[in-house]
Amino acid sequence: MTEVSEILMSVLSTIRVPRPGDSVHKDECAFSFSSPESEGGLYVCMNSFLGFGSKYVERHHAKTGQRAYLHITRTRKTQKEDENNSGSGDPPKKKPTRLAIGIEGGFDVEQEQYEEEVKVVLFPDRQEVTSEDLASMPDVVRERVSLSMAGLQAADSVSHILQVQQWDGEVRQESKYAAELKQLDNGVKIPPSGWKCEVCDLQENLWMNLTDGKVFCGRKYFDGSGGNNHALLYYQQSGYPLAVKLGTITPDGADVYSYDEDDMVLDSKLPEHLSHFGIDMMTMEKTERTITELEIAVNQRVGEWEVIQESGSTLRPLWGPGLTGMKNLGNSCYLNSVMQVLFTIPDFQTKSVPLRMFVITKICIFLPPFRLFKIRAKLGYGLLSGEYSKPEKPFINMTFFVQGDQLGIAPRMFKALVGRGHPEFSTNRQQDAQEFLLHFINMVERNCRSGMNPSEAFRFLVEEKIVCQQSQKAKYTQRVDYIVQLPVPMDQATNMEELQEAERRREEADSSGAPPPAAPRAQIPFAACFAALSEPETLTDFWSSAVQAKTTATKTTRFASFPDHLVIQIKKFTFGLDWVPKKLDVSIDVPDTLDLSALHAMGQQPGEELLPEVAPPPLMTPDVEVKGILGSHGNEEDDSLYSPLLSPVLDDSTVSQLCEMGFPLEACRKAVYYTGNTGIDAAMNWVMGHMEDPVLPGSSSAPGTTPTESLPEEHLATIVSMGFSRDQATRALRATNNVLERAVDWIFSHLDDLESMDVSEGGRSEGGSETSREPPPGPRVRDGPGKYELFAFISHMGTSTMCGHYVCHIKKDQQWVIFNDQKVCASEKPPKDLGYLYFYRRVVE
Repeated sequence: MTEVSEILMSVLSTIRVPRPGDSVHKDECAFSFSSPESEGGLYVCMNSFLGFGSKYVERHHAKTGQRAYLHITRTRKTQKEDENNSGSGDPPKKKPTRLAIGIEGGFDVEQEQYEEEVKVVLFPDRQEVTSEDLASMPDVVRERVSLSMAGLQAADSVSHILQVQQWDGEVRQESKYAAELKQLDNGVKIPPSGWKCEVCDLQENLWMNLTDGKVFCGRKYFDGSGGNNHALLYYQQSGYPLAVKLGTITPDGADVYSYDEDDMVLDSKLPEHLSHFGIDMMTMEKTERTITELEIAVNQRVGEWEVIQESGSTLRPLWGPGLTGMKNLGNSCYLNSVMQVLFTIPDFQTKSVPLRMFVITKICIFLPPFRLFKIRAKLGYGLLSGEYSKPEKPFINMTFFVQGDQLGIAPRMFKALVGRGHPEFSTNRQQDAQEFLLHFINMVERNCRSGMNPSEAFRFLVEEKIVCQQSQKAKYTQRVDYIVQLPVPMDQATNMEELQEAERRREEADSSGAPPPAAPRAQIPFAACFAALSEPETLTDFWSSAVQAKTTATKTTRFASFPDHLVIQIKKFTFGLDWVPKKLDVSIDVPDTLDLSALHAMGQQPGEELLPEVAPPPLMTPDVEVKGILGSHGNEEDDSLYSPLLSPVLDDSTVSQLCEMGFPLEACRKAVYYTGNTGIDAAMNWVMGHMEDPVLPGSSSAPGTTPTESLPEEHLATIVSMGFSRDQATRALRATNNVLERAVDWIFSHLDDLESMDVSEGGRSEGGSETSREPPPGPRVRDGPGKYELFAFISHMGTSTMCGHYVCHIKKDQQWVIFNDQKVCASEKPPKDLGYLYFYRRVVE
């Protein structure tokens, strides 16, 4: 032990005590999905607080010389089968009674019990030091190591901070209006029953205003049920803030809503406020479900989704490479489904998995774990290697886990990275899978400025042809897109008579107060969806440069290129005539194969005249001040030689979006100006097409990139030590104003193909000059035949994108496989007609 004490004394300066704000990665390896529960446990560096699995800790020690690691191992405690778990994938037998997560009566959160063992391990000989061993060591050693161990154990891990462990949706605050609520002496008395809305005679979901006793119906729900918003409209007219839901009043309380505070609230004087209108709380009985009970019902509608989840079939679990499940981190099923599909596409596979091995062997110690190329490579290896596609070990003599569940991976770091700074994806709320797909593609675009870009697999050009009906002259424009959005023409349903009859029966049930009958699902032909997209669109307010006036035009949309992989979104989420969001319940006969050859753009036709190209007029506000620029012979006293310049008004949101993509501010402003504020697509295309312009900031000939500029030798040495050539290091530093961390990020955002980058152990690049490797101007798209086959689809269950659940089906080796978070099984009846996002790949003849 004397020898161990001496070693600790010699490395004491590398043992830190965590401070507030330090990131402690003690739940997951920085370069794999190993955790304290994995075989070999997790080693936490006591200096950087990064975690490493047993396979990578030796490499970290060899690279950094760090010797002291906190070794954490956890073993699951044996326990009896939870009576709340049905073991069949159905909702728990014990139903929740509170709108809450992780507390008594709420929705269950997996809280497994573990026995944890913690000790210090000294490398390279793996000498172990326990807390008891520290008692016999010198005070300075004992104090520093004990404080470090205690601090690491007490610190919240990064993944813990990112997750919501407990939430109570029933915790309500006292309304600021409750104590001094003004009530009118208008003589209104409310009977104990028989209420109806004073506007529409609705007899359920009724709210009484606590100021004047008026009774109106509540808000309309996402699915069209509920009230007609009359209580809300009355508040907007009167300003009376508090209302109580009739039918929920009991001696224990009632539902009270504050329109001004926009939340359910507490009213400590509710008995007094109700008594003012003749209502005795002590004699009232509950006749309607509370808001809490309604929300619990929405969040528990698992049994209604049997078709998409194939709950009625005994599904065969699958294991192995490419069949790895992903743990649901709390409403992260949208992310799980999208990433499962993306990593079946060769571009994402070849981009991420070889890169991961390079990251681990070359530079694992030099960069923080939150870098897109590192996290993406780690996720790709986790999904494709099969290392984590193994069945969970069941407890002894028990069958605790649902059939098909596996070890899987928990994409905590990935979710934190892709959601960082985003108002929606940084939360634990449910999201739209299509929006997340575009968000991730946007991140990939920003991090892959040259070379191979995996998002190019989806990128295609759309040609829009506008024909002025008065002059018959045409205008052609192209834009970049990644997803084909298909409208759902409800008027083309093949079972229209059945739908009309169901609507008639629903209206009869509403008028009689009977429960509404089950509504049939609309059957929409896929051809009708595509026809609605490809049909010419009439523009009634088109400004024609040929006639110099507004007139009517027709716009036709076609494919200017066909991508390798085609994504189709069925636009099921829409708004009703009253602007209430709703989801269309439709079945669409989506085909297994597509031939879009007839939709290929033809370009300008022989003899066809084009509309004159007229530069957009200066964009100005009415109060813009006319100023001049001092001429070469002018002076401040004499402005006769000033040249007038009208200051353009630019769309700040478009400029901001371009800046977020990584383009220089001045380039973004020029793009928005020269495209006439016509939107982000046109501005981005302009920037991409002018990347080589000498006057464009950030171009290859921009200031700051001249070969004569001095470079910090220590930065060059650091990058070369990572395995890059000196030429690559020089180029990276020049592109990032000599900022070391940005330079390394720049290399990897341009490292789309390891061979093309010619990474060596410090040798010079043989790729030629920098200019020879610059990408061609304009967006790069792939093109080929327009014939496709379906290989994956993502389905959504629920009434809105903000709630419900996502699963995906992927075709692997001619077998459909369902990925339902951690459950991966062979699909028996893939519900291809109920999908939301469809993924096709090109058929090569």
